[in-house]
Amino acid sequence: MSETTDTNTDTDTNTDTEYETVDAVVIGGGAAGLNGALMLTRSRRSVVVIDSGTPRNAPAEGVHGLLGREGIAPAELLRLGREEVRGYGGRIVSGAVTDAVPIDPAAEGDPRFAVTLADGSVLRARRLLVATGVRDVLPDVAGLARHWGHGVVHCPYCHGWEVRDTAIGILAGGPPSVHQALLFRQLTEDLVYFTRGTDLDDDTRARFAARGIRVVDTPVAAVEPTEDGGIAGVRLTDGQFVARRVLVVATATWARADGLAGLGLPMEELPGGMGSRFVTGTAGTTSVRGVWVAGNATDPTAQVGPSAVAGALAGAHINADLATADTAAALTAAA
Repeated sequence: MSETTDTNTDTDTNTDTEYETVDAVVIGGGAAGLNGALMLTRSRRSVVVIDSGTPRNAPAEGVHGLLGREGIAPAELLRLGREEVRGYGGRIVSGAVTDAVPIDPAAEGDPRFAVTLADGSVLRARRLLVATGVRDVLPDVAGLARHWGHGVVHCPYCHGWEVRDTAIGILAGGPPSVHQALLFRQLTEDLVYFTRGTDLDDDTRARFAARGIRVVDTPVAAVEPTEDGGIAGVRLTDGQFVARRVLVVATATWARADGLAGLGLPMEELPGGMGSRFVTGTAGTTSVRGVWVAGNATDPTAQVGPSAVAGALAGAHINADLATADTAAALTAAA
């Protein structure tokens, strides 16, 4: 999993109702947001990170595929990131954004923004980095959601090694599920593909058969638990029970956009009804002057590492943009 339980206990308490204008406000305190903030604070920019405390990967036991931090608990990774940002003068504020708008849309050279939090506080910034992540929507199968992040997974690179050599089932949800099946087959010889009414052409069935992947076309009625709270298997609508220890799903991923409508950021829906994302260009630039987007909010498939890299690129881009504006202001003052 890449980035909904509140695990954030070390953000700053907000006692002000309004802040002075800072160079950048980062909306989202995950890997992308914190790494963007780190790049900016190391460039001596004033930065406030708004952290809602609801990281996408909160249910996961560890972060995987991240060089130098393999297996680190998600909450611990974020704690370390907050400490690093604070070490360079950044501020982390716990809260949810209720509104974000340009203050002077005509000021194209050096725009300003107002960001309002749920407690009424107002932050003012020259630039914004949106790193809000996504909201995962699971297939509507009885008993499935309770196992999310443990017995129910979606990514072979995030969880594959941990579930290797177990009885795995793929709960199909569209074309991504076929890809998942072929990847998880590398991790186990006991793999069952539940079509759940989705189309599966003859060519794909032949490929599955060649790899020893069993296909079940009977609809799934429910996921049944073990006595200790794990997954026992899948109950089909005809009453048949198929024992499975792990289930793989393709979630719909919807970019978190609460409170951001006033920015007018362009969004697009993903193919097959699989969610939405913010539309971005190089280094997270958007068509809204002064606003960047990084991480899962624009790239739903990015793991923690790529999300952090995207945040760093956006942060560097923002710093360069601010430097250009600072130089223009200095020239005007000197004239």
